[in-house]
Amino acid sequence: MLVTTPAIVLHAFPYGESSKIVRLVTPEHGVLSAIAKGVRRPKSRFGARLQLLSEGVAQVYVKQNRDLHTLAEFDVTAQRPELSQDVARYAAASALAELVMRCVASESNPHIFALIEEALVRLVEVDPVHFPAASLAAVWRIVCALGFAPAIHECAVDGRMVEPGGAAFSVIDGGFVCAACARTRETSKLGVDDRAILESFVSGAEPDAPVPPRHAKAHRRLLARFIRQHVAENRDLRALDFWEAVPWPGTS
Repeated sequence: MLVTTPAIVLHAFPYGESSKIVRLVTPEHGVLSAIAKGVRRPKSRFGARLQLLSEGVAQVYVKQNRDLHTLAEFDVTAQRPELSQDVARYAAASALAELVMRCVASESNPHIFALIEEALVRLVEVDPVHFPAASLAAVWRIVCALGFAPAIHECAVDGRMVEPGGAAFSVIDGGFVCAACARTRETSKLGVDDRAILESFVSGAEPDAPVPPRHAKAHRRLLARFIRQHVAENRDLRALDFWEAVPWPGTS
C-alpha cells in the first residue's frame, strides 16, 4: 500500500553501500521505519533531502505486519538549517526526536506530530534569552502527551492536596508530594517561583519571564531524571544525555 503523508525525519543511518534506513514520525501512522534504497548514490533523486529533523511529504510503501517499509519519495517542505548551526538548539531538537522515536508506537497520533512540528519551529525562532524555557516546555509537552504527566496539585503518594507555596518533588513517585510524605522520601525542594514554572511547563505553556540560568539548569536536570525514571523504561537515551550536558546560550 502506497501511503502519502506529512513526515519528519527523526533518525537516519547508512544501510549497505548505497541505502539508508530512516525513522519518520507521521500524523496517522506514528513512527515508521523505512529503507530508502540507493539514496547515498551521487545521482540519487532525494538522498540529500533526508537530513535529520527535515520535514516534508513522504511516499512510503507500507508492508502489513512488517517493521521495515520502503520509502519511495520525500519532498522537503522545511529543513531548518538553523538547528544544526547552534549546538544548544540542535541538542534540544535531537532530544525531542529521540523521545518520540523511542516512545511513540506505529499508530495514528496526530497530536504528537503537531507537538514536535510546533516545537521545531519554536526552537528555530526563539531568542537566546527565552530558549531555555522554550526547550523545557517543548520536552515536557511530549512527556505529558505520552501519558507521563507528573502529579502537580495532589500528592503523588497519598492523593492529598499539596500545600500552597514551595513544595517537594519526588522523581521516583512521579510528582509533588505533601509535607508528610516528603519526610520519608528523597525529594527536590522547589520554591514558590520554581513550582510555578514547573506547573506552567506541565500545563503546556512557557513562563512569561525568562527562567534564570541556574534555575533553568536545575529544571533540565529534574526533567531528565523524570524521563529516565518514568518514560525511558531502561532505553538508552543518548540524545537526552547530550542535551542535559550542553550549555545553553549565555550560560557556562
